[in-house]
Amino acid sequence: MFTIGDFARLGRVSVRMLRHYDAIGLLRPAAVDPHTGYRSYRAEQLHRLNRVIALKELGLTLGQVRAILDDTVEVAELRGMLRLRRSELEARLAADTARLAGVEARLRMIEREGRMTTQDVVLKELPPVRVAELTAVARSYETPDISAVIQPLYPELFRRLGEAGVAPCGPGLAWYEPAGEGEAVVVHAAVTVTADRAAARDFSVVDLPPVPAAATIVHHGSMDEVAGSIQALAAWIEANGWRADGYARELYLDYCAEDPEKGVTELQLPVVKAR
Repeated sequence: MFTIGDFARLGRVSVRMLRHYDAIGLLRPAAVDPHTGYRSYRAEQLHRLNRVIALKELGLTLGQVRAILDDTVEVAELRGMLRLRRSELEARLAADTARLAGVEARLRMIEREGRMTTQDVVLKELPPVRVAELTAVARSYETPDISAVIQPLYPELFRRLGEAGVAPCGPGLAWYEPAGEGEAVVVHAAVTVTADRAAARDFSVVDLPPVPAAATIVHHGSMDEVAGSIQALAAWIEANGWRADGYARELYLDYCAEDPEKGVTELQLPVVKAR
């Protein structure tokens, strides 16, 4: 048999952890000296220890691990527990991947700072436009939150337009507005149409009013990397004595769902002269 210290080293765990497993009945020592209280373990107990560690690293509680190893959990229930944990890990991986992509986009933006100047900004009037739209709520203005909401809206909008026999007559358009208190955002995914507003449909048809003055800039590439263009737009507005006056729009001049890097988007921000 092995002392608790030797067994801990063989199992690559701490002595403290083995003592805790003993206390909760998860992994009892093979023998305990009645006089000294020293614990001893057999080599075969490494099998149970390895299973404990593996199940714990899957995210199961120690109570669940004990139930599994002691055969008090039905196979179907165990399978359900592991499937749930797999789904949780996949969701976390997807979130971490999106977060990493966001960090990389920010780094690329920092590297390109200064390449797009305020000379790329154009001040112009925006005409009124009729659009068909779907809306949904994102948790915040953060790029992963917006992307997760707006990306499925457009395919659904075009599907509904097709079923209604309504043909788009211009580019896609998106804009965002606060959803009340907190950081939630109403996401508008729209496309230019000439449809009748009065008809009952499973999408909305709205008329966007004209904008007397809007600061605009054309962004080339993925919208995940739009921050640099927004910075140039903001710098121009501030330097020329304007202030934002309304919700920014994104006009998708060339929308490339399969290859976002080829996308061309005009950012439009209504402005008025600052006092």
